[in-house]
Amino acid sequence: MTHRVLNIVPVPVPPEALDAFAAQIPPAVVHPGFENVFVSARAGGTTLDSAYETTLADAFVLDAGCRAEEQGYAAVCVNSMSDSALAALRSRLSIPVVAPSQTSMLLAALLGKKFSVVTMWPQWHELYHKAAREHGLTARLASVRDIGVPPDTAELLAGKEDFVFAALEREARTAIDEDGADVILLGSTTMHQSHAHLERVLEVPVINPGVVAYKMCELLVQTGLSHSKRAYPAPARVQDDLLAAVAVAR
Repeated sequence: MTHRVLNIVPVPVPPEALDAFAAQIPPAVVHPGFENVFVSARAGGTTLDSAYETTLADAFVLDAGCRAEEQGYAAVCVNSMSDSALAALRSRLSIPVVAPSQTSMLLAALLGKKFSVVTMWPQWHELYHKAAREHGLTARLASVRDIGVPPDTAELLAGKEDFVFAALEREARTAIDEDGADVILLGSTTMHQSHAHLERVLEVPVINPGVVAYKMCELLVQTGLSHSKRAYPAPARVQDDLLAAVAVAR
């Protein structure tokens, strides 16, 4: 039996960009019997640079995943450190729903005493502080540092590797040496191409959040565990077609 995992990118992206997101989970990482399907939100935000955009992303990630259980998926993985619609999808679905920020921060707290997030630009800082607050990890978050480069959801880091890798290494080194971090967490699944370099040059664990979130999906499916419906009660009225009239982003 094949267990399909629905991975949802929370912003509309072209098919070739979706392939780049899917590449963060190489075949060697996928346990036999599992299959990944990547989709993106039909509409909504573009860079998740504000509360306005993250609210749009919540709505359209919910739209993309609300029927996953009836479509035969074994789990849903939100492929963004925004953790878009995580609580809403857990309310709607009984199958496991996992997202990178929650999962990777909890893993970072397991691996070390203090962790830092190294990310692309300052507009994303609140995503991590919000997640840390919600999960009781503010005291474990040593710092959030960025390289001041706007993200590119179509090309990811392609063509910018030399500059971006060096800048991320510099900020990660500062987080370790000055902020006291003993674990480094990449601030976006769009940054996955930098993971191998940072893992090689830094002496502390470096967490690749998209991979960690996906592997948590596998663990939950294999162990028969899922989120508590007491914590995430199902809605009395299901309105899955509410956003159907919204046009597909082009």
